[in-house]
Amino acid sequence: MQIILLERVVNLGQLGDVVRVKDGYARNFLIPQGKARRATGAALKEFEERRAELERVQSEKLVAARALGEKLAGYTLQTTVKAGVDGRLFGSVTNFDVAEGLTAQGYEVAKAMVRMPSGPIKTIGDHKLEVALHHDVVVEVTVSVLGDTA
Repeated sequence: MQIILLERVVNLGQLGDVVRVKDGYARNFLIPQGKARRATGAALKEFEERRAELERVQSEKLVAARALGEKLAGYTLQTTVKAGVDGRLFGSVTNFDVAEGLTAQGYEVAKAMVRMPSGPIKTIGDHKLEVALHHDVVVEVTVSVLGDTA
């Protein structure tokens, strides 16, 4: 299926690119998420009329992400989790827990933005994680996991 991208999509293209993707990917993900539209003659014409508005919206998102990234860069989030005497956690700290902790501190971060390269945290100590606020804005935060043996 040929679609026109309404925003930048990683590994696919930039705003305004007309690309061919599998039908299911377009129907089930790109179109419902508002990231793309079927590439018909009318849709292309409408896109050209709205192009400036879409570019402005994308640049505003990027500016907001950069501003949040400057505040969030190098931030250390402390969390206390039940742990055994050997330093292993009963359970784990996931991207949901990190996003929830950052949101509680006033940073608007979704679960999908938190990247955990080595999977969920299962030991106490400091762990470096990445938070992808935008395709072009990725900041590093530290999660300090403290053990609660009580």
